[in-house]
Amino acid sequence: MKLVVLGLSLSSSWGNGHATTLRALLSAFAARGHEVLFLERDQPWYAQNRDLADPDFCELRYYADLAALDGWRHEVAVADAVMVGSYVPDGIAVGEWVQRHARGTTCFYDIDTPVTLAALERGECDYVSQGLIAGYDIYFSFTGGPTLTRLEEQFGSPCARPLFCSVDTARYRPLDVPKRWDLSYLGTYSPDRQPTLTRLLIEPARARPDLRFIVAGPQYPADIEWPANVARVDHLAPAGHAEFYASSRFTLNVTRADMIAAGWSPSVRLFEAGACATPIISDRWQGIESVFEPGREIVLADSTEDVLAALDADAGRMGAAARETVLARHSAGKRAEQLEQDLERAAHATRPTIEERVVAS
Repeated sequence: MKLVVLGLSLSSSWGNGHATTLRALLSAFAARGHEVLFLERDQPWYAQNRDLADPDFCELRYYADLAALDGWRHEVAVADAVMVGSYVPDGIAVGEWVQRHARGTTCFYDIDTPVTLAALERGECDYVSQGLIAGYDIYFSFTGGPTLTRLEEQFGSPCARPLFCSVDTARYRPLDVPKRWDLSYLGTYSPDRQPTLTRLLIEPARARPDLRFIVAGPQYPADIEWPANVARVDHLAPAGHAEFYASSRFTLNVTRADMIAAGWSPSVRLFEAGACATPIISDRWQGIESVFEPGREIVLADSTEDVLAALDADAGRMGAAARETVLARHSAGKRAEQLEQDLERAAHATRPTIEERVVAS
């Protein structure tokens, strides 16, 4: 089939978690014999930090503004499926345009579902509306569990399906490199994550000056007081992720507040670290046990003391056990197979007409 994707960014992983998720999924989808066109809004901050300007698994093209999308109307009209992603600039207008012109299956891929639903309830979401949700044939959600029922019953989606992030297991794998860090963290600064990062990494670093820590990611405020044994990297491109994890005795996963509240929202960092067989210490949220088994495949920590105890313990086979689970259930290949099946199922379902979609939006 031919799939057209209008997403936040494929070309740049700077300051967003969308690029790595989309690269893994679409690369595996293309490997199954499908054709992919990715349309990306040309934004200066991504243009200055592109680490995948010419992907070999899809056609990547840029558009300057909403008016420029009309140049792609034919491709959208003849595509078997068209996907719009969360946080796309002017996403409501983009979605209305897609639902007006697409003849195939239309879907929304929300990599930020709990954040989206909270913004919708506040009336502050600028990339999707309740009317658009009802107009998309499928709402692919980063979050599973009860949120799927909520999307259908409260927000009017005709079909809400989980599509968790995944990992390219050819790129993320164990590497034989020296361990440089006792605990690492990879993630863009977020105000709601910072208290947890302080409790589960900065405070352990203060308590154990003999251990080595590192935080990689952009946009951290200059006034954060990092202990001397915490190294900082402003941005780490995906090409360096596997070595980053392999250089770590443990790595930390920290979840945004909205996603903790919703549960069932695994971060791509969980799967990346797991694929590299790096033992993971994570904050706690409902549904995490459906991703990794606590105590055998992951350490769940609530306090500084929990982290210090984990760092003093022998992780043993924990990293290897997590990798086995990622390979079996969370690879990009598995997600692409699921996407293919859902799109094929939707193609044979009764869909509203273009006129009905316009009315719904």
